[in-house]
Amino acid sequence: MYSTATDSRYHTSVPPDPLARHRAVLAAHGMVSTAHPLGTLAGVTVLLRGGTAMDAAVAAAAVHSVVNPGMIGLGGDTLLLYYSAAEGRVVALNATGRAPRAASLEDYRRRGLTRMPVEGPLALTVPGALHGWAAALARYGSLPLGVLLEDAIRHAEEGFPAYTSFLDWVQMAGPRAAAYLVDGRPPRLGAPIVQKDLAATLRLIAREGPDVFYRGPLGERLVAALRAAGGLLAMDDLAAHTSEWVEPIATDYRGTRVWETPPNSQGVALLEQLNILAGLDVAALPVDSPERVHLQVEVARRALDDVARDVTDPAFAAPPLARLLSREHAAGRRASIDPARAAAAPAGENTAHMAVVDRHGNVASFMGSLRNPFGCGVVAGDTGILMQNRGRDFSLDPRSVNRLEPGKRTRTTLNPVLLTRDGAPRMALACIGGHQQTQGLQQVLVHHLAGGLGLQEAIEAPRWAIAEDGTLHVEAALAGAAAELERRGHRVVVGRAFFGACQAAAIDPATGARIGASDPRVSGLALGH
Repeated sequence: MYSTATDSRYHTSVPPDPLARHRAVLAAHGMVSTAHPLGTLAGVTVLLRGGTAMDAAVAAAAVHSVVNPGMIGLGGDTLLLYYSAAEGRVVALNATGRAPRAASLEDYRRRGLTRMPVEGPLALTVPGALHGWAAALARYGSLPLGVLLEDAIRHAEEGFPAYTSFLDWVQMAGPRAAAYLVDGRPPRLGAPIVQKDLAATLRLIAREGPDVFYRGPLGERLVAALRAAGGLLAMDDLAAHTSEWVEPIATDYRGTRVWETPPNSQGVALLEQLNILAGLDVAALPVDSPERVHLQVEVARRALDDVARDVTDPAFAAPPLARLLSREHAAGRRASIDPARAAAAPAGENTAHMAVVDRHGNVASFMGSLRNPFGCGVVAGDTGILMQNRGRDFSLDPRSVNRLEPGKRTRTTLNPVLLTRDGAPRMALACIGGHQQTQGLQQVLVHHLAGGLGLQEAIEAPRWAIAEDGTLHVEAALAGAAAELERRGHRVVVGRAFFGACQAAAIDPATGARIGASDPRVSGLALGH
C-alpha cells in the first residue's frame, strides 16, 4: 500500500477552480512576484523610482537574503534570464561558484568520504551571488547597488517577524539552522529576527562595493572564519571568481518559446520534458487521473536521468545539448514510456525567485540559492553570511561527469525560465524546490500552455514530485490516484514533501497588462503598479 503522511509544516494544494484564474494580480506598468511580501514590496518600490526590472530583481533578492535567509543570501549563487527590450533578445547570466582550488576528489577520499558532505565548510563552493548582482546591474541596471541594498539593510537592523514558511524551513533544516534558533528551538511565530552582523556587512558592501567581498577585508574575514572551521576556501578563490554572460537555450512548446539557462544548470531537463510532452496530449486527461500523472512522471524521470548522466560544468565536459534537445531524442524517450508501468529510473535546495516586468517591457527571471535550506549551516564568523552547500552536488565517483575537481562548477538545480511568443516577451517564471524545480515547471506550463488554465490557476493546481530517492510524492488532492499509481509500479507517498513553489510575472499580449501570480505553498506575494 502507498503511505499517507500529514505534516502541518507543508501547504497542500486544492483542486483548480474557476475563481483561481481571477486571483492573478493585474497592473498597468510593472509587476513583481516573489516568495516574501517584503521582497516584492522592495522590487515594486524600485520600479516606482524609475528602476529597471533588473534593479527591482536585485533589490528584491537583497531583501530575501535577509527575510528569507534559509533560501538565498550573500553566501549563495545567482542565475538569471533577462529579456532586454532595448536589445530585443533574451540573455543569461551564470553567477554560480566554483569548487575551491584546494578541493580535489583525492583529498576528500583521503578524509574517508565516499559522498560529498551536506553540512559543514567542505560542502561549499565560491559564493557567486554578490558578483552576479553587480554584473547584472552593470549591464542592465540604472540605480547604484548601494541604493538597492537600503531596504535589506533596514530589515536586517530592525528585524523581520518570524513567519510560517521561515519556521517551516528552520524546523526542516535542523542543525543547519542553528544560527536562527532560540535556546535550541525555533523562534515563536512573529518574534523579531534581527541580524546586526549581516546589516553591518550589507552597509560595508553598499559603501565600498563588491570588491570588499571578493578582494578586500570582508572576504579576508570570511575566509579566515571558514578556514578556522576546517574549510578550504581561500582569498585566491574569491578573487578568481567571475560571472559569465552565456547563451540561453530554448525549445518551442504549444507555440511559445521557452527559454532556459544552459549547463551547468539543469534547465535542459525542462526543455527535454516539454519536447517529449509535445507528442503526448496529456492535457486531454483529467488533472487528477493516474494516467496523466503517470505519463508526466515518466517524462520527468527520463529527462532527469539524462541530466544526471550528461550535465556538469561545460568548461570540464561539453554536454551533448544538440542531442538532448533534438526531436529525435524526444521521440525515442517518448517511445520508451510504458503507459501501464513505471520505469526503474534513478531520481537524480533551496532557492528564491524574483519575477519582474517593468514599464519598458524588460523581464527578469532571477534566482538565488543556498542549495539546501540554510546551506551548509556555517555562518562565516562575524560577517553574518550563511554559506551555501552547493558543493554537495559533486560526485566523488571518478567515473562521474560531475565528479569533484578544483575550480569546477557543479551541476546546479537552479533554472529560471522566460517565455516569449513571436519574439515578444511573455513571462518570467520559476519554481523553487531543488531537484523538484523542473518537475514543478513542467506541470505549471502544461496546465497553462496546453490545458488553458489561467496563470494563478495553473500554479495552484495539485502537484506531484519525484524525490531524490525515486519515491513519488503527491499532494492530497491527487490521493485518489495513488492506488493505481502503486499498481503501475510507483512508490507513492501522499502529502509528505515540499512540492515546490512558483512565482510568475507576465505580460498580456492582447492588452499589455502586467499579470502576477504567486504560489500559496509559500508566504509570497505578487504586486504591481
